[in-house]
Amino acid sequence: MNSPNILYLPKIVDYRGNLSFFENSCQIPFDIKRVYWIHDVPSGETRGGHAFRSQNEFIVALSGSFDVVLDNGSEPINYTLSRSNYGLYIPKMNWRELSNFSTNAVVMVVSDCEFLEEDYIRDYGLYRDLIKK
Repeated sequence: MNSPNILYLPKIVDYRGNLSFFENSCQIPFDIKRVYWIHDVPSGETRGGHAFRSQNEFIVALSGSFDVVLDNGSEPINYTLSRSNYGLYIPKMNWRELSNFSTNAVVMVVSDCEFLEEDYIRDYGLYRDLIKK
């Protein structure tokens, strides 16, 4: 899967509360190596502002809502994530910025790589040069 895509997760409806889940490479297209979450984002702040050379991610809004703008070099696409039973698959070499966080938004990010600073592309000009090649 080489394109960003909204992936819907199983949703088990129960009067006591709903349950959603994902498992390695069953609902998402990779095996999980790392999970982290973003929370308590101050009003007006953005997160992201980078791309990855080899890392793929799956992002879910566990609580609240936020926007993810992806740029693959042709046209930016905005995704609004606001439910915990679907998420956004982001393949490597897609520039991403997260913004418009609602109060108490919690972002869960699942990755197929362990943290490696060398995998990050934090300069947008360099990113544009790399995707043109």
